[in-house]
Amino acid sequence: MSSVLTNEILIAVLFGIIGAVAFTFIGLISGTDETATIAPLTLLVILLGAPPAAVFTFFLSGAIAKHMTHAVPTMLLGIPGDTMAIPLLPEAQMMRSLGIPHIALRKAISGAVISAFVAVPVAVLFATILAPFADTVQSIAPWLFLVAAIGIAYASPGRWAGVVALVPFVILILGARALTSNYDVSLNISYFLAIAVGPLIADLALTLGPSSRKDMERSEPKTVALAPDIKGWRGYFPNPLKVLDRKQIGYTAAASTVSSATFVFSPVAMTVLMGELVGARIKNGYHRLTTMVSAKNGTTESTYIAETLIPLVAFGLPLSPLAAGPAAPLFNAPPVFETNQETGVINNLSTYLTQWEFLLYGLLAVVTATVIAYPFAMNYAYRAASAVVKHISHEAVIAVFTGLVVVISIWEGGVLGLLITVTVGLVGGLLGRLFKIHGGVLFMGYYVALFSVPALINLF
Repeated sequence: MSSVLTNEILIAVLFGIIGAVAFTFIGLISGTDETATIAPLTLLVILLGAPPAAVFTFFLSGAIAKHMTHAVPTMLLGIPGDTMAIPLLPEAQMMRSLGIPHIALRKAISGAVISAFVAVPVAVLFATILAPFADTVQSIAPWLFLVAAIGIAYASPGRWAGVVALVPFVILILGARALTSNYDVSLNISYFLAIAVGPLIADLALTLGPSSRKDMERSEPKTVALAPDIKGWRGYFPNPLKVLDRKQIGYTAAASTVSSATFVFSPVAMTVLMGELVGARIKNGYHRLTTMVSAKNGTTESTYIAETLIPLVAFGLPLSPLAAGPAAPLFNAPPVFETNQETGVINNLSTYLTQWEFLLYGLLAVVTATVIAYPFAMNYAYRAASAVVKHISHEAVIAVFTGLVVVISIWEGGVLGLLITVTVGLVGGLLGRLFKIHGGVLFMGYYVALFSVPALINLF
């Protein structure tokens, strides 16, 4: 093995460790949405000059770690750790009612480990099969973005309201781009950040109004009941193959394999679907609950991995809700990465890594995240959840990411960049509140504005 390759692997391992450690703790904090946390920090790593392999390992290791520890507040506190943890709440509540949330937690985290090891090779294999059709996909990409945007919007809780909400948002993006071009300001990153923190910007704006602020006021601190801590294994590193029984391993691996071969569907929808398909095949109530928990949390891992790897390896285009959301910096992070279908420029992470390197560093990210996040969550979930609830200010976490957004927006476009970020974020956040659409819909709307609208105009 050459010294250059050895150095690249060592640097990738270092960044994988940083990502795993950071998001192991971020996952413990309820409400820390993936797009609002993973995307900005990945963007920061890219802009700081990390090598492509290190960027990919950081992102994937962080995402995998977060989807292990997001189960801690979800299972123990009944509060979703992030958006992807919401489908786990029904089973989590039932197992809390039975007095066995600690078992639910173990099953969920162990399912995530199994799925992560299954998803990387399956996603790379499926991407390799699709790769020969990359040129065809690129030629029809504007129409794929349009169809995907409408489909994802309709799959959101808003249904047709979500589809309708896309229209003003696309017009807003087109208008903002026209405005900034008049002042020789080119924005890319700011739009991603605006969409990511849109709900936060909307909430902050609503607190300025007396009526909306009154709705948000609370007369007393929120109380949280924490389940007891019970350990059922020896040593520091439990074996996930022993935490899950054979049927649970089989169902979780099967759900991960199926969801790893998809890349255009909503990750939340796939999580719900896989859980229901698995649950329908098990009659025993207790075994159905524990198996659904492991399969669902496993699907949160596999969909994230697949929807990152398949667009990167097969197409080099952000053709998935995840690639258009949390993984967007891997495709667009000027001046380092750029994906522009109009000009034909595709200079993103897919340009720098081969299929085998994606497989290698993907598995490296899985191992790194598993070694760090899995035993920590299994051994210290109770104490960590207790410390987060008692000592970590949610407002402080929000302030950190708000500051990061402000700095990056001003760096990219000055005061105009910040104003565009606030405007797009405010509109996007309000559309999410009123029309019940998530960030993935708005990200697809952004790509419709960039690629699909020019193609539509050229038809006339």
